[in-house]
Amino acid sequence: MKIDKNLTNSEIAELLRSVAAALELSQGDNRFRIIAYERAADSIEHASSEAKDLWDEGNLSSLPGIGESIASHLNELFSTGQVKYFKHILQKFPPAIFELLKISGIGPKSSLRLCKALGINKAHNAISRLQKAAKSGQVAKIEGFGPDSQSAILKGIGEYQNRSHRLLLSAAEKTASEVIAWLKKIPEVKSVDPLGSLRRRVATVGDIDISVASDQPDRVIAHFISFPRKRRVLEAGEHTASIILPNDHQVDIMIQPPESYGSLLQHFTGSKFHNIALREYALKKGLSLSEYGIKIVKNPPSLKVREGLGVSYDRGKKLVKFSSEQSFYEFLDLQYIPPELRENQSEIETALNNQLPKLVEQSDIRGDLQVHSNLDVEPSHDLGLSSISQLAKVAADLCYDYLGLTEHNPSVIDHTEQQIYQIMQMKTNIIHTFNQSNENKHENYPHVFNGVEIDIHPDGSRSLPDSCLDLLDYACVSIHSSFSLSRKEMTKRVIMGLDHPKVRFLAHPTARLLLQREGIDLDWDAIFDFCLKKNKWLEIDSWPNRLDLPDNLVREAIGHGIQLVINTDSHSAQDLYYMKYGVSVARRGWVKAGNVINTKTLTEMRQLLSIY
Repeated sequence: MKIDKNLTNSEIAELLRSVAAALELSQGDNRFRIIAYERAADSIEHASSEAKDLWDEGNLSSLPGIGESIASHLNELFSTGQVKYFKHILQKFPPAIFELLKISGIGPKSSLRLCKALGINKAHNAISRLQKAAKSGQVAKIEGFGPDSQSAILKGIGEYQNRSHRLLLSAAEKTASEVIAWLKKIPEVKSVDPLGSLRRRVATVGDIDISVASDQPDRVIAHFISFPRKRRVLEAGEHTASIILPNDHQVDIMIQPPESYGSLLQHFTGSKFHNIALREYALKKGLSLSEYGIKIVKNPPSLKVREGLGVSYDRGKKLVKFSSEQSFYEFLDLQYIPPELRENQSEIETALNNQLPKLVEQSDIRGDLQVHSNLDVEPSHDLGLSSISQLAKVAADLCYDYLGLTEHNPSVIDHTEQQIYQIMQMKTNIIHTFNQSNENKHENYPHVFNGVEIDIHPDGSRSLPDSCLDLLDYACVSIHSSFSLSRKEMTKRVIMGLDHPKVRFLAHPTARLLLQREGIDLDWDAIFDFCLKKNKWLEIDSWPNRLDLPDNLVREAIGHGIQLVINTDSHSAQDLYYMKYGVSVARRGWVKAGNVINTKTLTEMRQLLSIY
């Protein structure tokens, strides 16, 4: 990939992952060094500020996972536009290897074998050449691959091609927040909000649209197109403008006077299908909807326009204007419909009957039950970056009553059952000591529960001996491998993994990775029935590239009476702030606070986890 001093966070993350891959392919390189680069890539990819901006401000060290060595390389990158060490490592391998890593299921070693066998060296056409080779059956003939691998590669390429122009919700929010902060610098901007799928909190977002309330659109547009991080101005009209950012994503703004702002906000929040259904509903009442307001097509006998409280009436145009969305929906005799619900999934009919649920809010959350600390349990997967104290401090800032540490189970390949038990006993003692110290010193830290995240093997067995479960407050189980089992096999696998009293919930239930990998195929009715019968919970994982359980399955789950738990899957203390993304998924799934386990108090949670 191209290296220069103005790389975006996503480009820096891609560079660091390429270095990690090159290190993995270099004989004798150290596993912990590879993990350090992968962690740094994750940290920068999900950072709320651009790494280059943090470096300019002298705050690069504020990013978790950026150690002294990687920080020095980034300093060289931002100073000179190149890193000698990276160049030395990367030039050992064809550039195509790193391009193929963008395809789900292709790791560094398999990428190297494919490139060698197919003679692919250049990055710019590597994926299309691999696709052509797979379609012609050449990949299946390569040693170590076969027909199944070839089919999986074709599927992965298809997924990659479909995701290329979308952003994770977290990335879109970060970009929109920067633009909104810039717009708010001038007094002519009275209100400003994101629009479209971003405002509805959809898991992935296309272009970023922003609405502005102002009586001086010319001043607003002049300020907007001077945004410091723009790459170029695409269009600047009287009430709209568009810019292209360094990551090639487009940001559009639309401006309306404050008295019409509510109509603009409602119209461009969407969704398309919500607006179509709302328009049809309004037409039956003799009304026509637009971004400017509600036009009275014919005067029904019961219609009375009451001006004031955000409503004004242009009698000549028979146009009612709304400064707020609340007054817009109220004029239509509807309960206010939160943006997350606007998907034409019965929300209009429900609002007409004043029966929309009071959706869960982030302030309802009392704790986080899937968090990974740096307590070294010699795990099967990656360790966290932060200590128990560091995690507890941020959790206290979030006003949490409790925190659940769920490091991945110790590696079963590298340890005997007795060694695994000793490791889990060590962890149990450390947490017990921390809680005792916390109570004795009267620190304002949350109580720490002792949990673990356990891999479910393809045969349904768990990667932790049952003898260890007695040491824990609870466990969660998850899928991290063998994603292509049949629906029947995968459903049996999950149910077997869940079937122990100490296992409380299924973590990131579909195992999807947004913009990378589709979820596993499960018989959800069977999963719901088992969870209801055995009192198991399903997780909404707030990690930005998971957001799993997806919102459609969230709504099905609560319809079956299943309890949910919203966690962050944090691997550093700052990741605890990702909770808002999981709450967004829950709200899109019509979830109330009562549907969520971790809205319970510490006393209630202790009682719940003590039921064996």
